[in-house]
Amino acid sequence: MLRFRRYRLFVICSVVILFLLYRVSQNSAWDAPALYGPQPQSQPKPNPDYQRVEKPEKVDKPEKPAPEPEAVEEDAAPPAPPIPKPVKEQTVKIPDLKTSLEVKGSFGLPTPTKKPAAGAVETSEAELTTPVIIDIPDRVPGKVDDIYGSKDDEELHIQKPPGAYQGQSIAAETTIHWKKVPEHFPVAEESIIPLPTGKPKPIPSVQYKFAEESSVAKEKRETRLAQVKAAMKRAWSGYWTYAKGHDELMPITKIARDPFCGWAATLVDSLDTLWIMEMKEEFEAAYVALSDIDFTTTPFRQDIPVFETIIRYLGGLIAAYDVTGGKEGKHPNLLKKAEELAEILMGVFDTPNRMPILYYNWKPAYASQPQRASTSVSVAELGSMSMEFTRLAQLTGENKYYDAIARITDAFYEWQNRPDGTTLPGLFPQQIDASGCNRTAPAFDPLAISSDAVRENAAEALTTEPQGYTPAGQIADADLEFQVKEGEDGGPAKGEFKKIGKRADESDLGAPVETKSTSTAASSVETVPEAPRPGSFRGDGLTPKGANGLPAGWDCVPQNLTSGGYGYDQYSMGGSQDSAYEYFPKQHLLLGGLEPKYRSMHEKTVDAVKKHLLYQPMTKDDRDILFSGKVYGRGNSDADLSMDFEVTHLTCFLGGMFGLGGKIFDRPEDVEIGKKLADGCVWAYEMMPTGIMPETSMVAPCPRVGKCHWNETRYYELLDPSYQWRLQQMEQWEDNMEDWKIEKERALVLEEERQRALEEQSRRPHNLTAAERLEKDTEEPSLRDIEIMASDLTEAAKANKAKSSAPVGKRDVDDGATNPASDSVFEKERKKVELPEPDIKGDWNAIDEKVKKLEEELDMNAGPDRGSYGGQNGQVPISEEPIYIPPEPIKPLSHEEYVKGRIERDNIPPGFVSLNDPRYILRPEAIESVWYMYRITGDPEWQEKGWRMFTSIIKWTETDVGHSAIANVAKIPEERDNNMVDNMESFWLAETLKYFYLLYTTPDVISLDDWVLNTEAHPFKRPT
Repeated sequence: MLRFRRYRLFVICSVVILFLLYRVSQNSAWDAPALYGPQPQSQPKPNPDYQRVEKPEKVDKPEKPAPEPEAVEEDAAPPAPPIPKPVKEQTVKIPDLKTSLEVKGSFGLPTPTKKPAAGAVETSEAELTTPVIIDIPDRVPGKVDDIYGSKDDEELHIQKPPGAYQGQSIAAETTIHWKKVPEHFPVAEESIIPLPTGKPKPIPSVQYKFAEESSVAKEKRETRLAQVKAAMKRAWSGYWTYAKGHDELMPITKIARDPFCGWAATLVDSLDTLWIMEMKEEFEAAYVALSDIDFTTTPFRQDIPVFETIIRYLGGLIAAYDVTGGKEGKHPNLLKKAEELAEILMGVFDTPNRMPILYYNWKPAYASQPQRASTSVSVAELGSMSMEFTRLAQLTGENKYYDAIARITDAFYEWQNRPDGTTLPGLFPQQIDASGCNRTAPAFDPLAISSDAVRENAAEALTTEPQGYTPAGQIADADLEFQVKEGEDGGPAKGEFKKIGKRADESDLGAPVETKSTSTAASSVETVPEAPRPGSFRGDGLTPKGANGLPAGWDCVPQNLTSGGYGYDQYSMGGSQDSAYEYFPKQHLLLGGLEPKYRSMHEKTVDAVKKHLLYQPMTKDDRDILFSGKVYGRGNSDADLSMDFEVTHLTCFLGGMFGLGGKIFDRPEDVEIGKKLADGCVWAYEMMPTGIMPETSMVAPCPRVGKCHWNETRYYELLDPSYQWRLQQMEQWEDNMEDWKIEKERALVLEEERQRALEEQSRRPHNLTAAERLEKDTEEPSLRDIEIMASDLTEAAKANKAKSSAPVGKRDVDDGATNPASDSVFEKERKKVELPEPDIKGDWNAIDEKVKKLEEELDMNAGPDRGSYGGQNGQVPISEEPIYIPPEPIKPLSHEEYVKGRIERDNIPPGFVSLNDPRYILRPEAIESVWYMYRITGDPEWQEKGWRMFTSIIKWTETDVGHSAIANVAKIPEERDNNMVDNMESFWLAETLKYFYLLYTTPDVISLDDWVLNTEAHPFKRPT
């Protein structure tokens, strides 16, 4: 029977525990985040199965939310994000560009460009009879080690990088939305830089005047055009089927990925391509899906990659709006979504110097905090926003968009014209400090900004000794100190209080204090407290604030744009720099020539490129082509420069830039350079086994431009940077071989003698003494017999000596004590030999002399290794081991052998020195320049070059649902799929296929006289 009283204690405890567990489970604060600021969102482990991620449902938003200045706490329900105001098409005013310049810091109008006479027919460059002289300095390569960097030094390509793959969405209890917060550093309305207005300046025609094509040429062109369109349909269909609504498709595994916030990057990036290729049904479906994109939130990233978002999303929306007819078109949501995104991106400019934050923490708790631009940004990231915001300002009439990028242009312009601004005048280093904050300079002197009266009072106060001040070296009032003395004669220690002078500080014990003048700003230098990293402030409300409401330590010495490379700068036209320079001539076109800064900046850029970066490669067919390299600068002189003769796919845009700028600024030499640059990339395609050029490679440069012929010796030296060391190794090996041959011959002779001695010894009785063997011999003793006998006699003498010198014991009998000296062991041994007649056995006196001589020459004190051989008497042994023959020296690779092995192992084509990055990730830059050259010159050969590129790319990248990047363009794999990397970036549809299509469509489609394309190949309408 269960007794309740016995178990009542357990029952009561159980009830209490159950009650507590119930209360804990109901406690709403159990899962609440920290009280202050947002906590980092936990990111679950990547899904090993790469399952497609469904995006969270869109949260409805009220029409007119009131902006809240305070940061949103995570435990509170977030306010609904705002919906941008619907844009009334009839109220959008496009500036008519009628009046004069009204831009802050504007300059005089540019020199009027020459306009062709009325009725004159433009002549293409192909028809010029006078060749244009190209002036490019010779590139004299120094040491090979100084020219070529390590193969493992992979360059960081900021422009269009493959984004970090977000396998799953970031877990969150509630969906957080961006909301507009008050600016910390607003621009006053009267200070906003307005769009240039007025009638566009006359700009020379860019595009060649094409004649009517023949029926054969038309049929050929349209056949190729259809194949390009088929490739676009394949890629789009694969994306739409397997990755609709996501950023990108992985075309082998057929899985979606979201590196760019999950806002359907491929969809937005491809809108204008779909329209241009007349894929209207696909365009309309994508246009409908556009409404589902919510730019105010993302479950995939904590920050927005500003550069990529602007060129892909904002540029894609604006271009789609333009190509579909703009205000007269039927797709107003394109501009609406562009404005919605632009409002979010405007927050990146809320910094003290209005330089943008390039990785924008969009959540309100972070966005509401004051921030600075980074101390390390790339030229391309900072300078590739102007076209998108300029065109948006033109379409909406909002000057704030133009103001945002005009300030960046002004900063670049000031730097380019600053005396000793950069190591290469006209170009900017790859890494820039855009923070506007010099924390290494001395702090502000408060007296410098005070009134005269305040400065006088402060100076007087500084000359008066402060109350209680004791000069160095003086003793202050006495004080008491307990001191202990040792006891006398071993007695106890004694202690007592004594008066002493107060100790001076450590600073008082050294040299006298230096007196500084109070009339200069340096008299009151303050120590600048360590400040938080620019652009990185905690949004937790715990950051100390100053009186101005900004974080403590915020103030610093202002500065303009400057190098962020810490004394080591890189200059090139490749990744991280390219598109900033690309936008200078294109902004000139987009603004109708009304802003002269862009022409000035472009011309200084191309002049610097020609002086420092361009070089001619050495090719087997002596092809007249050019490339742009990379220069490293450590100082301010040409002697401090070094150059890498690199060839990168990103740099291939340069031919188009030179051609475009040469046409609009009437610089024929630049057009010719553009041709050579574009043809250089075509050559790089043609030299690879796959017909596709790699991401990054090195080539052999010509020492002199224009006078360059193939030099096999020079080429081999570049392929083998250690060729001089290798030649030394070969010389050393040849010397070692001579020594080895001599040593080998000597060893063979010794081995032959050893074998003969062994054979001779094997024929003798083993237990005979040397004397017995000598007696047995009928011939005169040999030197070997005498040597052995000498050893026997010597050992016997040693034994006799040891015996005679040893102490005699009580029971020992000293036989030798009674014998005369002639009866020693030596003599006994000698007596054993019956002396033969001198005429038969030899003269014993001569034998004794030989024995004594041998005793002096031979090592008679050898160790136990000299024991007897075949008997009990000591003998000089004959080794049974063969004589050691040293191994033959290993022959090192010769210079020629090393080079041939490297070429075969790495599949290096002639003219190339290394393939640093052999991938091809579907990039467009090479075909971009080919298209520009065709539209500018009208030469159909560019269409042929482009077609060879297209067929090679499709052959090696095509999958059943799209096209994939490949790992190595220099190797032909047994299985094509083994060379694919399962990646199809959005620019494959937005740029690469678009340029191929435009190369084979009619020239009036996206004419260069009517349109200007951004760095993502999105066409914007030029003002008329």
